[in-house]
Amino acid sequence: MVGERIPISVLTGFLGSGKTTVLRHLARQGVLERTLVLVNEFGEVGLDHHLLTPIDDDTLVAVDSGCICCTIRADLVQTLTEAPWRYARNGERWFDRVVIETTGIADPAPILQTIMGDPAVEKLYALAGVLTVVDAVNGAATIDRHLEAAKQVAVADRILLTKTDLLAASPTALIQKLNQVAPSATVSSIVDGKAEVDWFFASGMYSLLGKSADVEAWLQSELIAQASHAHDHEEEHDPNRHGRIQASCLTFSEPVDAALFESCLQLLLQFRGPDLLRVKGIVNVAGMDRPMVIHGVQHVFHPPEVLEKWPGAERQTRIVVIARDLDHAEIRACFAGMGLEPD
Repeated sequence: MVGERIPISVLTGFLGSGKTTVLRHLARQGVLERTLVLVNEFGEVGLDHHLLTPIDDDTLVAVDSGCICCTIRADLVQTLTEAPWRYARNGERWFDRVVIETTGIADPAPILQTIMGDPAVEKLYALAGVLTVVDAVNGAATIDRHLEAAKQVAVADRILLTKTDLLAASPTALIQKLNQVAPSATVSSIVDGKAEVDWFFASGMYSLLGKSADVEAWLQSELIAQASHAHDHEEEHDPNRHGRIQASCLTFSEPVDAALFESCLQLLLQFRGPDLLRVKGIVNVAGMDRPMVIHGVQHVFHPPEVLEKWPGAERQTRIVVIARDLDHAEIRACFAGMGLEPD
């Protein structure tokens, strides 16, 4: 059992699977008051932590942008070990548990090994569980195409299957694949991020029992790599790049025309297709006093959402595009060619 150590739940899942939506739901249920939430995003400019508006500012910590699995493990250790006093209220630790939301392309093995194997972290914390969010629309193809996605599923205790409402048929084949990759994990289908609180925060400690032999091998490999400082990305890492996957951020200072902006997104989708892994943004639409949030995952763009208020003082449009073999100049030209010149 966890005992006196603070339990950590790791929330992982590939780009656009719905992790932030799950956290927003939990926040609206009022169950995160005594939970420190650490959000890691890919790329120098992050947006997800700005969209978690139901969570109090002093409850939410944005871990330095970049891929947590390869560039900032030392920062993760520092954040966790210093958290009880750095984020103290009235000189006392206020949180009873921690949730770490990883970036969508994170290899979970080094993250789990850091939590379980770093002496300073292990003294204060216990890994209570790994929850993996899987997009029912793109999940099967994503697992086949991206090793990170397969690893995220394989290490899971519990799997949240999202977007089943967008399917024309039952996701039976995908569930069978999930059961093969993660035979000991329970699968729960949810819509709009509505995860059950007790199911999300199940008590106990993380265990390798019932997981594939690959999981233990990955963790052992990370232990050796950390001990020898031999991880591929430890030095001179571009925070906007993870292998062939790259992030690009566009900003627009002036309010944008909604119809024109949508045309730009459709043009981008037409040119990049499956290589367009993730598009997310907060948009200042001309004639609106509230921000619009857009989300796109591969070939699917979800209906835009209008927030109740701007999450900060800035009113500029910010779009993050994550794609395979991305060309930043090409992305800029796509918008500029339609009459929307990025900053």
